Amino acid sequence: MTALFDQELREQLIQARKDLAAARAEGDADGVQAYEGRIAGLLRLAAQHGISLPHSTEEEEQNLR
Repeated sequence: MTALFDQELREQLIQARKDLAAARAEGDADGVQAYEGRIAGLLRLAAQHGISLPHSTEEEEQNLR
């Protein structure tokens, strides 16, 4: 079950990053804010469960807010 949870978090993080990039490219400020929040939430959830996910410094800063 843990491996499945880990994989699902990773897949959701990949998708959220793609969606964030698309929102930025479209100039969608609300979308950018929403996807930044989604990424921060996924990183927090992973940390709570002891799962280490690769992330950028920017994502780390967003996670602390």
